[in-house]
Amino acid sequence: MNRPAIHTRFAGKQCPRWRQTTTAAGRIDLSRDGLCLSNAGAAARTYTNAQIDDYRGLKRADYPWRPPLRLHLRARFSHASGDLTGTAGFGFWNDPFRISGPRPPALPQAVWFFYAGPHSDMRLAVDRPGWGWKAAVVDAHSRRFLTAAPFLALSAPLMRLPRLRRRLSTTFQRAAGIAETTLPAAMNQWHIYTIDWLQEGVQFFVDGCLHSETAQAPAGPLGLVLWLDNQYLQFAPWGRFRWGMVAKKESQRLEVDWLAVESGPRKQTADRSRPA
Repeated sequence: MNRPAIHTRFAGKQCPRWRQTTTAAGRIDLSRDGLCLSNAGAAARTYTNAQIDDYRGLKRADYPWRPPLRLHLRARFSHASGDLTGTAGFGFWNDPFRISGPRPPALPQAVWFFYAGPHSDMRLAVDRPGWGWKAAVVDAHSRRFLTAAPFLALSAPLMRLPRLRRRLSTTFQRAAGIAETTLPAAMNQWHIYTIDWLQEGVQFFVDGCLHSETAQAPAGPLGLVLWLDNQYLQFAPWGRFRWGMVAKKESQRLEVDWLAVESGPRKQTADRSRPA
């Protein structure tokens, strides 16, 4: 897939709505080579983050993006999956945990390419690892999930029983609109990543090849985010929750050559074979 005609090259300027956020050892650099989010010397007791988003200061109802639209960008990370620590990625979400500022918490919605390092263990999808480089969708802000929430809350202790865990976890996954697939592409090499966020589902492409698709999609609105941090999260529907930071002396980077968001109806026609 070639670079689109309408794109952001990151050569010394940004979209006016975008906001930069850095904490602790986080750093954002713009040059002729593109955008680089990095951290070096991250500490285990300090949250380190480098982030660009376009929703800071907005109410969730005013977030800028709804389907149908396409996001595609050319990007690479400094480390391979398993060697990169913390979390990182790019795509759309609703910032449910008030990371970008004070606002009421919300049920999560996301359409993105998401990475969690090996310190994380987020058991959201049945038969999927709790960490790694993934294409993922979450839509817990839906009538389906709100209807099922009382049952899921009451049944959470039963998920500790191996005989019931799979059945109840599948119910939780469907109710929360969760879909995850592990990406085979080496994340420390340049690739073109594409998200076609449609009203009836989501398609994820790597280098123009269809990687995965879902039959559900958040309605939005959501905000665009690119980030690299040093946090980990261990979570399971049966009640386990742990959060913290990972120390890393070595520099880690997310590099983006160009990025484009194109709104409007579309149906992607591409090679359905998966990239090597």
